[in-house]
Amino acid sequence: MSVSLTLLALGILTAAVAPRLLARADWVEREPVVALWVWQCVVAAVLVSFALSMTFSAAAAWKAVRGQVFAPAPNAVVEAYELGTGRSWSAALAVLLAAGGLWSGAMLGREIGRARARRKQRRGELLLRAPLLPGEKPSGSARLVVLEGERPGAWSLPGGTPRLVVTTAALRRLKGRQLDAVLAHEQGHARARHDWLLHCATALAAGFPGVPVFAAFRGEMHRLVELAADDVASRRFGRLTIALALVELNEDRGVFGPGQAPDADLPQRVNRLLTATPRLTAARRLRLTAAAAMVPVVPILIAFVPALRALG
Repeated sequence: MSVSLTLLALGILTAAVAPRLLARADWVEREPVVALWVWQCVVAAVLVSFALSMTFSAAAAWKAVRGQVFAPAPNAVVEAYELGTGRSWSAALAVLLAAGGLWSGAMLGREIGRARARRKQRRGELLLRAPLLPGEKPSGSARLVVLEGERPGAWSLPGGTPRLVVTTAALRRLKGRQLDAVLAHEQGHARARHDWLLHCATALAAGFPGVPVFAAFRGEMHRLVELAADDVASRRFGRLTIALALVELNEDRGVFGPGQAPDADLPQRVNRLLTATPRLTAARRLRLTAAAAMVPVVPILIAFVPALRALG
């Protein structure tokens, strides 16, 4: 039972401390891809801690579960976990954590269903605005669609065959390689499958609105995926090119004017591109990536400590 409570405490501590540490880090905007990885590892560590806590609590509460979890283990290992103490608390904790896990799965399923419905609706609207020509057969291989429109815009439709959509107003407004930079930005989203990250973050935040780490996870995912896609475009076409393209696409929306902007992140993204803060060194990026990968491993190591002691 002590292992289960330790894992539960570790999950709560990680959920409370990690977002604050990441909010204070000065490298997040410089390395959004690394930051995305770190956030995923933090959330994975929280979920792994709760899942292992649920497993050991269920093993302490019910012999049937204990027999399945510790089937190949010798008696000394089973005794090291002290599963015979606190059975009433173990059952309650196991049921609570299991309910949280089922609820998380239900929220993820709901979010995926809603995303598919939205994607189907948007593809239907796209077909209405860009109908097939007489004799033309529908094909999912068309990766770029140009729409007649007075408002400049460019976006991607995720799916099995991601599509890039650009309006004629954007074609008229974007100059030189700005259009290529915008398309590279959208291709960066599609190749990295940022839509799946956003689905998972939205599902966790919607399922557990009172848990700050999941709310922060959703907010940071929406911000960091845009920064990462900006970097994809800037490496190919330059920071100034993608910055000017963002201004051209959004200046009519009042984003860069005084007052409350509809998308407050856009001025910050443009300013980040124009200031051209140097990236972290490759060695530091590697250290951050390796350190983040170890975060979900910690609860697994804690779970095996009693067994290792018994066998040692």
